Amino acid sequence: MSFMFRCLDPQQDAPLLHGWVTRPYASFWGMLNATVGDVVEEYARIQSSGHHHALLGIGDDGVPAFLMEEYLPASSPLNGVYAVQPGDIGMHLLVAPPQGTPRSGYTADVMEAVLDRLLQKPGVDRVVVEPDARNTKIHVLNARLGFEPAGEVALPDKQALLSFCTRESFESARAIRSSTPKHRSVQEAAL
Repeated sequence: MSFMFRCLDPQQDAPLLHGWVTRPYASFWGMLNATVGDVVEEYARIQSSGHHHALLGIGDDGVPAFLMEEYLPASSPLNGVYAVQPGDIGMHLLVAPPQGTPRSGYTADVMEAVLDRLLQKPGVDRVVVEPDARNTKIHVLNARLGFEPAGEVALPDKQALLSFCTRESFESARAIRSSTPKHRSVQEAAL
């Protein structure tokens, strides 16, 4: 499966995103009680920041499949929490709710596409993530795709597990992933 990326339009895409971020599976996104207006406001702020950017991933069928955010850690709450290096890029990922029967390996395919895109950007050497420390499902997926935990850090809105993925660790994980059969529980679709 391949994905196309397009810039998120806060006004146009807010109703779609609202339907994703307010579902129980997206509780770690922190917008369960958001209104459509809150979504517009948050993503207008992100898109105008100059250091944080949101994109929609579109599946082969033309249907939005996920939301990804890329950001500069030096301009984020991570600045001062760890020694930001040149070539670091931050990532957030939210997969759309499953339509019909969840497909084995789908969430990992989405994350692989996102990591591939980020690590092909000129000057990017590693991807940084800081999911909630309680979000064990995403920690498993992150490890499967080459992220190595660096420890828990306190951020303004959560206790997070800081993790890094270099191009080399991603390529190694991708090689292992492509040489083994895809197995996944239905729960993975909820990441």
